Amino acid sequence: MLFFNPMYFLFISPALLLAAWASWRVNANYKKGQLVPTPLSGAAAARYILDNAGLHDVEVEMTEGFLSDHYDPSAKVLRLSPEVFYEQTAASVGIAAHEAGHALQDAERYAPLVIRNAAVPLANFGSSFALILAAIGAMLLFSMPVLGRPILIIGIIGFGATVFFQLINLPVEFDASARAKRILDEHQIVDAEGAYAVRKVLSAAALTYVAATLQSVLTLTYYILLLVLGTQRRD
Repeated sequence: MLFFNPMYFLFISPALLLAAWASWRVNANYKKGQLVPTPLSGAAAARYILDNAGLHDVEVEMTEGFLSDHYDPSAKVLRLSPEVFYEQTAASVGIAAHEAGHALQDAERYAPLVIRNAAVPLANFGSSFALILAAIGAMLLFSMPVLGRPILIIGIIGFGATVFFQLINLPVEFDASARAKRILDEHQIVDAEGAYAVRKVLSAAALTYVAATLQSVLTLTYYILLLVLGTQRRD
């Protein structure tokens, strides 16, 4: 049902359209941000932000991949893609500052981040095995309801963990971006033009998280509706 039912893709089409638009905006604004010079590279900006917050133990490393930037709370390492690591542009320092914002959240034990990190194992289960169970249960629901219904229920509950993870992830990402914009402005790492470019890049990136969350919510809703329809038909 997940992979072959056209109704599923029609149901989640708003999220797919938003994701496509968000991806286009990220690429477009990132390229524009690369044209705005800054006095620091992404790596230098991240190091400055971390040191200013007393987080000297958090390392800043380069990692492979395009826009593969992330903060690893278990290793206390901020990993930046090559472009972000080396380039002295508003796009680079904006992304680096956003990831540094996650390190600040981690140091402060920011509640949504703590909850999100604790939910990672369940979210991984929900995004893979539980979603497969939901699809199998949906396929069996109308032909073998005695078997399909419990499988679908288990899949829905499991995938609900992924939806919860993504919902709690939104304030984490929004807060990291807010911190990045505030710190870059307060410490004059970017000028007015750079601040505008940073806002455009981070706002576009935030839309990708919103789109992913919306797709998960619509997917969960889709399977819940199938369960309701299957139950009503059985009754």
